[in-house]
Amino acid sequence: MSESLYSKSCDNSFTDAIIKVGHAEFQIHKIILSKCSRYFQALFTTWSAPDKNVYEIRDLSPDVTRLIIFYAYTSTVPVTSTNAMELLLAADRYNVLGIVEVCCDFLMEMLSTENCIGIWQFSDICYCSQLQEKAFEFILCNFDQVISSKEFHQLSVEELCDIFDHDELNVKNESIVFEAICKWISHNSERRKRHFAILLPKVRLALLSLEYIITNMVTSELMNNNAECWEMVLSSLQLKMQMATSIPPLITTGDTVAHPRVPKDILLAIGGWIYEDVLDVIEAYNVRIQCWVSIPHHLNRPRAYHSSVFLNESVYCLGGYDEQENFSSMCRFDLNTCTWHEVAPMHYRRCYASVTVLDGYIYALGGYDGTSRQKSAERYTPDTNQWSLITPMHEKRSDASCTTLNNKIYICGGYDGEESVQTGEFYDPETNQWTMIASMGTQRSGHGVVAYVGHIYAVGGFDGREHLKSAEAYNPQTDSWNPVPNMLTARSNFGYEVIENRVFVVGGFSGFRSICSAECYDADAKRWFEVEEMETPRFGLSCCLISGFPDLTRNLYRFYFHLLHKKEDKHISQTYWLTLMLDY
Repeated sequence: MSESLYSKSCDNSFTDAIIKVGHAEFQIHKIILSKCSRYFQALFTTWSAPDKNVYEIRDLSPDVTRLIIFYAYTSTVPVTSTNAMELLLAADRYNVLGIVEVCCDFLMEMLSTENCIGIWQFSDICYCSQLQEKAFEFILCNFDQVISSKEFHQLSVEELCDIFDHDELNVKNESIVFEAICKWISHNSERRKRHFAILLPKVRLALLSLEYIITNMVTSELMNNNAECWEMVLSSLQLKMQMATSIPPLITTGDTVAHPRVPKDILLAIGGWIYEDVLDVIEAYNVRIQCWVSIPHHLNRPRAYHSSVFLNESVYCLGGYDEQENFSSMCRFDLNTCTWHEVAPMHYRRCYASVTVLDGYIYALGGYDGTSRQKSAERYTPDTNQWSLITPMHEKRSDASCTTLNNKIYICGGYDGEESVQTGEFYDPETNQWTMIASMGTQRSGHGVVAYVGHIYAVGGFDGREHLKSAEAYNPQTDSWNPVPNMLTARSNFGYEVIENRVFVVGGFSGFRSICSAECYDADAKRWFEVEEMETPRFGLSCCLISGFPDLTRNLYRFYFHLLHKKEDKHISQTYWLTLMLDY
């Protein structure tokens, strides 16, 4: 098919039928439309006489009809934000599956917090299960922002229940769910307040703090004179008391109000060094229940001072050291099959290398080959299973750290074989060139570097004299560094990642021993918070985030839900709980 053939229909060359839409008429070739749509095939061959050549269609606009005909002749169609839904509805009705696919792909690319609810609701009208699934998944993943959209108030109570029932609803705290319910009801209070008793059980009440329940729920106007809702809250308080005073806590799989949701991301802490041993262990951290668990699938070989990244549903571990040799090897853990596979090795042995992912490629920068510190750099293409050398850095760097921001790779600090350095540079893959940036305020090696709130954060490390708890942030707009609050614990050679808009640091070396403690930094609060410590103290580990594997997360933590409740409300006496309930 081609536009030249389409032009023949426009000038009536050899056409054998007319489609009438309102006052518009379109000359067409029956065989062309039949090939792109079973509806038109049946219309021309089964539902009408062979000699019929004029067909009137009443439920299409001339513009959409023109697009369908254009697609039939050219196999292309110009989809825009203004015509996508109307075109998809028409293509679905008239069985033009090629246009259905193009429109669905367009709408999936267009998903945002402002339109995802409308697209989800629309996908229920036409047959596009993939669009419906993607739109719903987008709502779940971005719910804390979706509730601020105008479309949020358009949801029905049944649709809200579908969202709140889902384990994968991505909310940091159940207070977000409660406040979303209140916001939805307040939009039309007189008609919607009767739904409060239906929606309140969707909040996992036993996961809320006692302070929040007393301060925000008990005082809510929606609770006034609502005995059914009061009963739900009191039942949840009783369950919280049991969880705080019973070991193991008395919860069951049926206690939905106490069942933590599945996080979007899981943090993996991989390998490392403890005392005289190199480790092959992997621990996973669940931010919802704030606990670590060792996973049964160990590294295929022990590694320390290595790197790990998540890409294409796999975890890649590369480089490092095992007390005998520095590695050039890389292995891939397939998260779908839970199996390890050796893949192409790097061009150079790299211990203490800096590794990141950008645009589907893995970049390995610098490191130590067992003899000298490296300035060489290379990148891995998963599709071809090949490494390619890129332009070397300006300076030698092992024990450095890198991250990506604005489609560039930033690397800062490191050790050059003589001292810890404080310089930094960035790589632009479009030009294959490195550019120096302003130096950090402190020499750092064995530190962590992450992209966070539009800046590059450099945290902890070793300055050649002492292990650091200091941190600083680089502003690419001004090419300058500024101090940020210190960590709670000085550490080097630790794991680090950004989870739910907080910087997490894990394990490391304090200068005296390997540590298992962890902490996180919140830019809004401008402070560090303690986090549940790992089971195994270690340094020289690497961390990476995995996303999109809720079933794996459930399997890892199916016996660990009670850990959430060990840390909460232990200071509250049974007398206080009983007094609270008796007051009611």
